[in-house]
Amino acid sequence: MSDDYPEESAPVIQRQLILASGSPRRSSLLQKAGFVSVQIMIPHVKEGDDPLENSLLKASEIAGFYPDAIVIGADTVIRLEDRVIGKPKDIEDAKYILASLSGRTHDVATGVCVRCIANEVLVRFEEITHVTFRVLTDDMIERYIEAVDVMDKAGAYAIQEYGEDLIETIEGSFTNVIGLPVERLTETLHYVLRMN
Repeated sequence: MSDDYPEESAPVIQRQLILASGSPRRSSLLQKAGFVSVQIMIPHVKEGDDPLENSLLKASEIAGFYPDAIVIGADTVIRLEDRVIGKPKDIEDAKYILASLSGRTHDVATGVCVRCIANEVLVRFEEITHVTFRVLTDDMIERYIEAVDVMDKAGAYAIQEYGEDLIETIEGSFTNVIGLPVERLTETLHYVLRMN
């Protein structure tokens, strides 16, 4: 599995650019995509099951403190049929989650909000990637949990960490499964800058 980064280069942003997230994976994705001056600020909001609403809450909180900045809020969830799967409560729950994803296709949905109060910018979108797991044995699940820290990851896995051991196919954005659809975000930032 190879990283899938946008063909369009990162736009030159004169304003302060803030990522409203404590996720090291999201900040790393932005840095690799060319957004080298992004600042990280962790919002403190009560999250629900709707990633688009969560992204708005995160971006709006930080934008309230920095109204001249362009703020990016993001939230990722995993949906299996009608069920939202979050981070595991403990190791046994992680095993249960991976077993429930075995041999099935689930959706990785990331809500993204780009907010700049001073320029009256509010753009939101949701990116969905379809991920199909291999059929996993108990031994495969045990080995994966021993190799990867799964406790801080929705769905108890990370595609960038031994993802090939779990995943048969993905349909859609690879970076979205990591936690941020960089391709579409880059296009959105280009659009926002053209409008202002």
